[in-house]
Amino acid sequence: MNQTMAKKSDSTEAKKSKTPGKTTKSVSAKGSSYTLSGILAELKGLRNETMYAHNLKFGAGENQFGVKLGDIRVLAKKIKTNHDLALELWNKGNVDAQFLAILLMDPKKLSVSEIEALVQSGTFVHVADWLHSYVIKVHNEKESLRQKWMTTDERMAARAGWRLTAGRVAKDPEGLDLSALLDRIETEMGSAVTEVQWTMNACLAEIGIHFPKHRKRALAIGEKLGVFRDYPCSKGCTSPFAPIWINEMVRRQG
Repeated sequence: MNQTMAKKSDSTEAKKSKTPGKTTKSVSAKGSSYTLSGILAELKGLRNETMYAHNLKFGAGENQFGVKLGDIRVLAKKIKTNHDLALELWNKGNVDAQFLAILLMDPKKLSVSEIEALVQSGTFVHVADWLHSYVIKVHNEKESLRQKWMTTDERMAARAGWRLTAGRVAKDPEGLDLSALLDRIETEMGSAVTEVQWTMNACLAEIGIHFPKHRKRALAIGEKLGVFRDYPCSKGCTSPFAPIWINEMVRRQG
């Protein structure tokens, strides 16, 4: 998804689903011992009220401390990769712990079923975006997962499937039936849940941006459905409304 786009989330509270995997109580890094409870305490100490309010606004719920993402990155660098500890952090359901967990995971150690459990147990879409960027899109089975998720009714898995598809449209479109994707978007996006609408809309935009042959139809679908037409955007951000997004990206390409 274009980095200049405004972000969108749902208002669902965090679930308490558990992710498969071994657990651990501590990890050593450069002579220091990090425990699950100690890390949670450190995250709590990094609480930022502005970030907490921001996360609430975009649907994170109250199971969070409100830690700035930059501070989470710094902590992750101190702890370094520890897959088992990452799974324990994820299972707390706390937004900040899940952000940190993603940075500590080793994607190569995740089975397909574990990836699916992670995706389906998440509810905050900003966490889902990190999970996509750092874990899903680098996993060896991402294409088989994409194909499966494009036919599921589970909202977060469907969201992930459309995001993977949008990525393929932009970077590796060979073998994709773009006309069929546009058919689905035209039929399904208007009534889809917001989480799925967001990445389905991204797929629509990527088709319009990268394929002049399909641009007219992509623009027409965006206008017809009107999804995100009135979405509020900060100054300097590109609207997620597909016709505006497509035309702006095409303009930048010259």
